[in-house]
Amino acid sequence: MSRKLKRSILFWLLLSPIVVVILFPYAVMTISSLKSATEVLNPNWWPSELRWENFPEMWQTSGIAEALANSLYVSALSTALTILVSIPAAYALSRYQFAGRDAFRQFLLVSQMLSPIVLVIGLFRLVAGAGMIDSLNVLVVIYTAFNIAFCVWMLQSYFSTIPRDLEEAAWMEGASRWRTLIAVFLPLAVPAMVVTAIFTFINAWNEFVIALTMLRTEGTYTLPIRVFSLVAGRYTVDWHYVMAAAFVASVPVAILFAWLQRYLVRGLSIGAVK
Repeated sequence: MSRKLKRSILFWLLLSPIVVVILFPYAVMTISSLKSATEVLNPNWWPSELRWENFPEMWQTSGIAEALANSLYVSALSTALTILVSIPAAYALSRYQFAGRDAFRQFLLVSQMLSPIVLVIGLFRLVAGAGMIDSLNVLVVIYTAFNIAFCVWMLQSYFSTIPRDLEEAAWMEGASRWRTLIAVFLPLAVPAMVVTAIFTFINAWNEFVIALTMLRTEGTYTLPIRVFSLVAGRYTVDWHYVMAAAFVASVPVAILFAWLQRYLVRGLSIGAVK
């Protein structure tokens, strides 16, 4: 057995407890979603019969389809707006010297120390005063506002690693700053933009407290609120449907990670060093 193989086996043995701890809740969720209503509360690990029909039944009775569409709308739109606003700000921080630049960077960092929960009451009063309660577009604006600081901080750190020589070469060829940004600079920053987009999308997808505060009717519920509604205020809870709904809520994020994994790893590794 080669030394490299021995090291790989040793590392996997050391990592296996962490892998088990991480995957165990997902295993419980998946198996419980395939149990019958009577078996889901039994201590048996494996069901006597795999009830795949739980998923179409849950889909028809729980309103999960509309909540899925709402979450996709809010998460995708807030991610797009956040990236569009963050790119010019991050580019300016990484390429220009101006008064208050360092203070603005510190402000971005300090703003990440404040939990959105602290601002929920103020946000609710502001939105209620504007008569915009129960609107998905309000969630888009709020999520965009909360994520911009993080995205600007991440992007400007990565933008600073891109050599200025590439931009100067484009300027010497007659390209404008805007043309250089679009054709030369941003293609090199794709890994960083993908990483920040993933984190922004996940933050919007999983956000619960603000959505619970701002949304009132079932037609505007996002996925976390819809899954919560399957449990809260009910005398009996159909846990097999709850687990099936939680499984459906986890799938889009898992697909996004699998699809963009190479950008995620590259963006995190390259942006971490100068």
